[in-house]
Amino acid sequence: MNLEQILAISQNLHRHICPRQVLGARMGLLAGELLELTLPREDKRLVVLVETDGCFADGVSAATGCWLGRRTMRLMDYGKVAATFIDTKTQQAIRIAPHINARANAKALQTALNKWQAYLEGYKILPDNDLLTFQAVQLNFSLEQLLSHAGARVTCEQCCEEILNQREVIQNGKIYCQSCVANSYWTGNKPV
Repeated sequence: MNLEQILAISQNLHRHICPRQVLGARMGLLAGELLELTLPREDKRLVVLVETDGCFADGVSAATGCWLGRRTMRLMDYGKVAATFIDTKTQQAIRIAPHINARANAKALQTALNKWQAYLEGYKILPDNDLLTFQAVQLNFSLEQLLSHAGARVTCEQCCEEILNQREVIQNGKIYCQSCVANSYWTGNKPV
């Protein structure tokens, strides 16, 4: 697919088109080129770690075929418009981010437009090296552990909720969910 087809998919999902969707789509396309993978993927060979949510992630998904719901995208919420693309077959990982001058470069190409429109249109046509930076990276965790085994299910011995995909914690021979061993993002009473 070309950029316009990818952006049409992203726009249908997101209900509008914006500069960050273009960045996500362009990053996905560059990742496919660098990893020598045909995109979008229908298999689970490519996994993407996005560093922020929203418009950007939708552009990445439309370009790559990687989605949270397919377990081929993970959110590492650093608040950055950046992503790491991992070929699960070769273990090669490439992190891509906007070039520090991407906004200025886009605005210089589209001087007659307001900033937002200049970014939107400029990001579509800037050469990769003026829009994006990339580097080979190594993960600080096991890719196998991240991917886990779909369908694995156990029950937390404290809250009695089901835990999927090997995300349980075992302490003193007992199975717990991460929330029950103090890694929770919420507090509250036990459910009724």
